[in-house]
Amino acid sequence: TAGWKRLFGGICSIGIGGNLCATKFMVATGWASSKKPPRLSPSRRPPESGNMRLLITGNKGQLASSLKELEPRTEGLEIHAIGRPQLELCDAGSIERTIDAIKPDIIVNCAAYTAVDLAETECEHAFAVNRDGARNVARSAASRSIPIIHISTDYVFDGNKNAPYREDDTTAPASIYGKSTLEGEQAVAAANSRHIILRTAWVYSPFGNNFCKTMLRLAQDGRTLGVVNDQLGNPTYAPHLAEAIAAIARHCRSADESDPSWGIYHASASGTATWFDFALEIFSEAKGYGLTDVSVNPIPTEDFPTPAKRPSNSRLDCSKLAMTFGVKLRQWQEGVAPCVARIMQS
Repeated sequence: TAGWKRLFGGICSIGIGGNLCATKFMVATGWASSKKPPRLSPSRRPPESGNMRLLITGNKGQLASSLKELEPRTEGLEIHAIGRPQLELCDAGSIERTIDAIKPDIIVNCAAYTAVDLAETECEHAFAVNRDGARNVARSAASRSIPIIHISTDYVFDGNKNAPYREDDTTAPASIYGKSTLEGEQAVAAANSRHIILRTAWVYSPFGNNFCKTMLRLAQDGRTLGVVNDQLGNPTYAPHLAEAIAAIARHCRSADESDPSWGIYHASASGTATWFDFALEIFSEAKGYGLTDVSVNPIPTEDFPTPAKRPSNSRLDCSKLAMTFGVKLRQWQEGVAPCVARIMQS
């Protein structure tokens, strides 16, 4: 389970969509449609009245929670978010039983092992969930002719590139978490030809543990904060990512195995920031809720060594996503105001 590993001079690993897609921060205190219809197995029933039914693995994390909120305001969208103990990635039987009960049109795999530092000493567990568990979901989906949207992360790269990463850039994970996630991508692709792998990064929301919530909590304690200013990324608001996933799902719902749009895509917010930039934007919005005079200083990553190396560059080039599906996530700043509002008013 993702959670706090270190706070003072440390790292926070968070999960979205029920233990999924690690992101990180450091804080110091002091397709195109197919002409052919999809092939259905006898165990699946056709969608009723055009509704699209999604099965989400995980039900409490940032992305799963955001997808659930999307359902009542999106016509024709039916969301079933199922987590442990009913659905366990390492138990193929539980996955198959859940799929047969829900009979989804598409599966969105949000569940993963995301404890970045702990993975360095829990290597076997990380690979069991992120590689073998992902394979279980993809294989069970494939046997029922169901496409899968699998959520992945920027950690598949080493972060040394001086520009945003493209999908065809060489992967070189620098941590056990990153390696297990990359092998998970490969396992999904091998098990189910109808796959969309979405890499994202720096996810925040009103749910779970994340950078935005932590900044607001620490600031209310009146502490002077030091926030890393030499890591670059695209802060991604989980509800915006959920909207993108729903749009992509509608495209790939009817695409057959020969459709060229299956594959890997990057899906993060537009625009670039450091963690320090992100913090300043959060505190700027928080002033409207009475949180003023927050003292925050920029600090370098090297001041805070961690068991697992973090990518200094987590920026993702999402142009392929826009060209293929017509989907482009909003500017990262556009999610800060509604996120801060919900947190401060809760």
